[in-house]
Amino acid sequence: MKSVKIYIATHKKAKLPELKEYIPIQVGADKKESLGYIGDNTGENISSKNPNYCELTATYWIMKNDKSDIVGLSHYRRYFFKNKLSNSYENIIDKEDILNILKKYDIILPEKYNLRGTVKKQYSKTHNIEDLMKCKEIINKKCPEYSKSFDKVLRKRKIYTYNMFISNKKIFDDYYKWLFDILFEAEKYIDISNYDDYNKRVYGFLSERLFNVWIEKNKRNLKIKEMPVYNTEEKVKKLFSL
Repeated sequence: MKSVKIYIATHKKAKLPELKEYIPIQVGADKKESLGYIGDNTGENISSKNPNYCELTATYWIMKNDKSDIVGLSHYRRYFFKNKLSNSYENIIDKEDILNILKKYDIILPEKYNLRGTVKKQYSKTHNIEDLMKCKEIINKKCPEYSKSFDKVLRKRKIYTYNMFISNKKIFDDYYKWLFDILFEAEKYIDISNYDDYNKRVYGFLSERLFNVWIEKNKRNLKIKEMPVYNTEEKVKKLFSL
């Protein structure tokens, strides 16, 4: 049977699913007290970049250090659920669910999030749009075959969010190699010295948009299964009133 590991990005002790395939990973563990979980500061890592990269320090760790057949990421209070009926821990997809889904599909993604306006407009309201456009310049130089997909995504009103997905390790690695190649180049040009703590998480925010660019470009070769993602700390009534 294929090995499955779904990592749970967390920066604090949290209630976790009682499922062996779910593994907590402490993000931003560099120079922090250990929570008793795997730290993103072990093995080959970019743990020190966590204030700017958010959960991407966990995905970098997975890319470089995990050898499982199937991998994925969730958050300590956000998971993929079997159906829309409940956000209880019992409704979180388990290994059997994942293996059955990936017999027919290549990748499990969250249901798309509806924006108020286009991707470009929404990003410009809360972040520095020049950072996103710098990524476009880098794509034009490094991988111009993605340029049309970038422009198309910026006009969309729905996107995949949370940097959460489950797939075989090859798909996972292929995407993150592409992503980090762009983000590490972007670091050379983006000045965050005057950003507040929220906007200093810039590479996490950029990656959510870039993931949609990668999906847009490769969707013809990917069978996509969208699944509900809920916050386990929110009330069910609130979940269905969004």
